[in-house]
Amino acid sequence: MALAGLTGPARAGRPTRTPRRRRSGLGRWAGAALAGALIAGGLLTGAPQASAAGLGQVTGFGTNPGNLAMYSYVPTALPAGKPLVVALHGCTQTATDYYNNSGWAQLADRWGFAVVFPQTGSANNVLSCFSWFDSSKDTRGKGEALSVKQMVDKAVALYGSDPSRVYVTGLSAGAGMAADLLADYPDVFAGGSIASGLPAQCATTQSAASGCQNSNQNLTPAQWGDKVRASYPGYTGPWPRVAIWHGSSDSTVAPVNATELRDQWTNVWGIGQNASATQALPGNTTLSVYDDGAGRPAVQLYSISGMGHGLPVSPGSGTTNCGQSGAYFLNTICSSYYTGLFWGLDGATATASPAPSASPSASPSSSPSPSPSSSPSSSPSSSSAPLGCWTDNNYNQVAAGRAHQSGGYAYANGSNQNMGLWNLFVTHTLKETSAGYFVVADSGCGA
Repeated sequence: MALAGLTGPARAGRPTRTPRRRRSGLGRWAGAALAGALIAGGLLTGAPQASAAGLGQVTGFGTNPGNLAMYSYVPTALPAGKPLVVALHGCTQTATDYYNNSGWAQLADRWGFAVVFPQTGSANNVLSCFSWFDSSKDTRGKGEALSVKQMVDKAVALYGSDPSRVYVTGLSAGAGMAADLLADYPDVFAGGSIASGLPAQCATTQSAASGCQNSNQNLTPAQWGDKVRASYPGYTGPWPRVAIWHGSSDSTVAPVNATELRDQWTNVWGIGQNASATQALPGNTTLSVYDDGAGRPAVQLYSISGMGHGLPVSPGSGTTNCGQSGAYFLNTICSSYYTGLFWGLDGATATASPAPSASPSASPSSSPSPSPSSSPSSSPSSSSAPLGCWTDNNYNQVAAGRAHQSGGYAYANGSNQNMGLWNLFVTHTLKETSAGYFVVADSGCGA
């Protein structure tokens, strides 16, 4: 049966009521012949709906060679020209599970963007996994990959989404497919986020999938990068900006996959594998940032100490909270929130790497200022003495007009030096060397 018929008849292209959630459990890996080659996702039990606007099915989105169903969430009165996020569930899950738990609908309401939730099912795979390991289904112009591309085209047409700001994210098998989609369609997706997933085109057959899940493939960064470049021969960029999320205690998809993803996408970007900056985040999370040649984050690796297999979420009402906890939705840190900041969904654009900080806190809720340029503006003429010198926390420096914020970080006006998190706890001294031009002068403001 075609998945588009799961919720009954619907007019082509229009949302219908939310499908009933599947409540089947995750099978034991040893209990099925295919189990070793499939990635386990998660199953929600009893989480509330993420938003009153609701999830709806969209039909008539194309030839749909991958036999997928398309569901979408669109905030009320969303204007045209806003971003679009594609969010792919894990094995045994449904679009509804991911909508309810991942936090993306909450963030769509807050920041203003549409979300497409593709859904596969048991007709395609015994555990309802996306086929990240099958080259007849996960490559450009074929199968499930083409179905998702057709969903993007449909959403852009229906909701007026900005085609230059389309992003894809996923969990587990959905993350494996997200990685493939980034390689297949770098001309479609501006960024991606891969949670408990695998490198693009790690496996091209089902029999090879378990090896990717469980062990180091012993490939060089260039060999990993070649898999991306071969997915769309002749394409030279720009490349998607990629966030990688993985728990150190993941026994379903070995943590080495996060390292391989880092190697793959830094190589594609033509940058090294040594982090430009590292930062401690909530939930025992360490962020490693890899900058492009302009000093903007191109790849971000989030390692969550002690976390198992799943999507990091953080229920609550705070700025950095989102999602609902449940099976394979793990209460650690809101990965969707930090991924959204990385992509600039909050209204900012990718900026210079954050300065290291041992204890970051939530940014104030004021609207962000325009992001800093990738390089400092022209230096002012030299001066024998500073015009002024101020020591204060980053929040007050911004409020006083000596700095500005973007994406939760503060930047000195004029020099655009990164001052770290925009909050009340990080303090710097700023020296005004000419009118409106400030530099960080933590060592003192001598002449």
